[in-house]
Amino acid sequence: MAKKDKEKRISRKLLHKYRLVVLNEDTFEERFAIKLTRLNVFVIASISTILLIAGTIFLIAFTSLKEFIPGYSSTALKKKATELNYKTDSLQQVINLNEQYYASIKRVLTGDVSTVEFNRDSIIDAANIDAGQLNLLPTKEDSLLREVVDKEDKYNVFESALTNTNFVLFPPVNGTISEAYNVKEKHYAVDVVVAKDTPVKATADGTVIFAEWTTQTGYVAIIEHSNDLISVYKHNATLTKKQGDLVKTGEVIALAGNSGELTTGPHLHFELWNRGYPVNPTNFIDFK
Repeated sequence: MAKKDKEKRISRKLLHKYRLVVLNEDTFEERFAIKLTRLNVFVIASISTILLIAGTIFLIAFTSLKEFIPGYSSTALKKKATELNYKTDSLQQVINLNEQYYASIKRVLTGDVSTVEFNRDSIIDAANIDAGQLNLLPTKEDSLLREVVDKEDKYNVFESALTNTNFVLFPPVNGTISEAYNVKEKHYAVDVVVAKDTPVKATADGTVIFAEWTTQTGYVAIIEHSNDLISVYKHNATLTKKQGDLVKTGEVIALAGNSGELTTGPHLHFELWNRGYPVNPTNFIDFK
């Protein structure tokens, strides 16, 4: 009997109706009301919790949000990680090869290389030559010839380079040469007499590396070309190009004049240099 009474009390508590009312605080007007029981509240809370858990599991399992969970990684991430691992290994191999290459260059530059010793007698024997008959000392005529050739090559290094390429030089101006190229007098240029304000043109494609005023030679333009060639234009009246400009063959870079202290009249002082050596411009350019 007591057990039945207890069950009835629990049943009444679960099924006892309550009224949830929302009132206007100022007028106490009832705006919303709902009847609830403890059983209804429990059922609704349980269903809501289940739906919330199910929705969370769905979002994590079937969307990209799962990638933000620690310890969980997608197939795409694993693939990318594998590819990056291979690339890193390849880059490490390249770095090791470069380090070996730089180490070899360093040993060569510092002279830390082992020399190879040759057996002189075995080389001579292999060639069937009697070492006592060999005279490697140059004769007097040979020494004189070598000296002449060295002097010619010193001032004609550009000729050998020119024969191997199709390099054409454009005359910067046309006129009469008042002073020719003369190595003995250290006049490493040709002076071409022209009228004032005559256009001075680039002898080849290149980059202007100097375009300024100098006291002795006035307005000077220097152009760097391919094949290690540099052309110099002095005593100009004005310059039409500035340092860093790219110029084409035959493009006007200045106007001829009589500027500077070392001048006797309107003319162009034109120089050619190759690898630090002067070159005679008349060997490659016809100024007439």
